[in-house]
Amino acid sequence: MAFTAKDVMALRERTGAGVMDCKKALTDADGDMSKAADLLRERGIAKAEKKASRIAAEGIVICYVDGKTGVLLEVNCESDFVAKNPRFTEIANDIAKVIIKNEPANVEALLTCTMDDGLTVEDFLKSQIAVIGEKIAVRRYTVYKTEGFLASYIHLGGKLGVMLDVAGEATEAAKAVAHEVTLQIAFTKPAYLSESEVSADVIEKEKEVLKQQAINEGKPEAIAEKMVLGRIKKFYEENCLLNQPFIKDDKQTVAGLLKAAGNVQLNRFVFYIMGEGLEKKSEDLSEEVAKQVAAAKQ
Repeated sequence: MAFTAKDVMALRERTGAGVMDCKKALTDADGDMSKAADLLRERGIAKAEKKASRIAAEGIVICYVDGKTGVLLEVNCESDFVAKNPRFTEIANDIAKVIIKNEPANVEALLTCTMDDGLTVEDFLKSQIAVIGEKIAVRRYTVYKTEGFLASYIHLGGKLGVMLDVAGEATEAAKAVAHEVTLQIAFTKPAYLSESEVSADVIEKEKEVLKQQAINEGKPEAIAEKMVLGRIKKFYEENCLLNQPFIKDDKQTVAGLLKAAGNVQLNRFVFYIMGEGLEKKSEDLSEEVAKQVAAAKQ
């Protein structure tokens, strides 16, 4: 059965695959649109599986909130070019919706969950790899359910994401100060919300390090021990969100900022730095694009 250029474009619109891939699929399927679509999916999945060993060290962090439930999610790909594609953000949002609906315990369980179209998340990702042409991997996510409200901040188009759980009613004043706190978290990257979250083991280890630092500076041991007390205070100021100086006015702490806004209370927070700890490919984007162009000409 013959097919036209319009058929090729219709198949491309339907599947999101490349023009040459659509043309070949229609040729192999004797012009049958449905068979061609199936062929593309089959070839796409096979192609996706070949990419399984490739490093996905780019990507985005998104925050998706539905009512009083929110998800902070990191999804990785292979190039910054793909990470900036609006379709890639849509994929991440679709996965976040599945997380909220199914509440999987971890990424492995998430991959077995079913999308609205009946595909598992794993098969959905494979189908999208066929469209985008790069490995896509869900790296991690955190789910918050709150009795208060959630605030979020995404920095630099998904390079860093923050989700904040705030107690109480979402008044305009509370939402405004919550936004300021998400910016604070993105900028300072605190390890704890308050001093009470820091374990005794962490403090003891920190005291040992600080004491040795003072001794190495030539201070007698008795003086070194007294110096530790002041330096521990500095440790709390650097690592505990509520103790930190507010980045827009260092004359007040974050705790003071919250008090001034009507005693707003924070429950918890989480932030992700995209790609933190992942190995990245050495080739740059221009080299990658050149390779793809050369491959297309063969």
